[in-house]
Amino acid sequence: MSTKKLLSLTLGAAAMLASTSFNAQARDLTVVGWGGASQVVHHDVYFAPFSAKTGTKIVEDSYNGGLAKIKAMVDTNSVTWDAILVEAPDLLRGCENGLFETIAWDKIGPKSDYIDAAVSDCGVGSYVWAVALAYDGDALKEGPKNWVDFWDVKKFPGKRGMRKGAKFNLEIALMADGVAPKDVYEVLATKEGQDRAFAKLDQLKANIQWWEAGAQPPEWLASGDVVMTTAYNGRITNANKEGKNFKISWDGQVYAVDSWAVVKRSSNKDKAMEFVGFASAEENQVKFPAGIPYGVTNKKAIAAIPAALSAELPTDEANLKNALANDTEFWIDFEGELNERFNSWAAK
Repeated sequence: MSTKKLLSLTLGAAAMLASTSFNAQARDLTVVGWGGASQVVHHDVYFAPFSAKTGTKIVEDSYNGGLAKIKAMVDTNSVTWDAILVEAPDLLRGCENGLFETIAWDKIGPKSDYIDAAVSDCGVGSYVWAVALAYDGDALKEGPKNWVDFWDVKKFPGKRGMRKGAKFNLEIALMADGVAPKDVYEVLATKEGQDRAFAKLDQLKANIQWWEAGAQPPEWLASGDVVMTTAYNGRITNANKEGKNFKISWDGQVYAVDSWAVVKRSSNKDKAMEFVGFASAEENQVKFPAGIPYGVTNKKAIAAIPAALSAELPTDEANLKNALANDTEFWIDFEGELNERFNSWAAK
């Protein structure tokens, strides 16, 4: 082979490699959410405005949670997701296992600008959702005020809807039994506390109708199948937008935070961090609850939400009285054994 031809092939191969490398780096920013109604709101409030401001095209994707797909991408160095919404347990596990980048807080803003539950090494809290007590205001003019009332089948006869699983129910049972929210997880971490929670559930078991899908509680309230229920707050508020008169008793609400994270080895790491900062800024977060009734995490955004709208959110100051923050580390440690015990108990 002539030197000239060899040089031509070498340069051609180098050009192809450079082109491949450039294309990998130039991949559009992919942002992953939960799909459905929440994805529409995220598009309108965050995705489209970010693209308009920065010129960065966003490719939207969705998933059902979990870490399996993220781990496969990271392990094979074939990452196609960049910024992603994750639930608190997945954020903690993913961070511990090297699946998420460390958050560049200097590009996001002072940590003190955010509620405590929104701040972590690998995530920035995006919004706050809650499980709370709900009932039909047309059926009960004087409804239940707290979990003690939820257990009072003499004062409020009828079925109660409860999410089928240990999480939320054990905490709620202890609060119904007089444990202060601040002490719930300390008590529940003991064998005596777990026995106490299940004993309290025993008292109500004959009146419980188990739900597994978030759409069921408002449907059951509307049909009269249950007189009251635990429910995701957003489902209740959305039902009211369609003409229902459902009420939420916020005393003893159990709330959790979903967060933005950046997938490890993302070729768009810097752009993804920029997006997370944009989606966490006061002027952008403040628009979110009008689209879907979840609280936000930026303290300045929380303060700027109109009072009437704020009253429907888990993060409203009045609604946070006697609230319980879901303890992610507790459930990572105890979820297996408590779910096993719960499933055995529920099947009896």
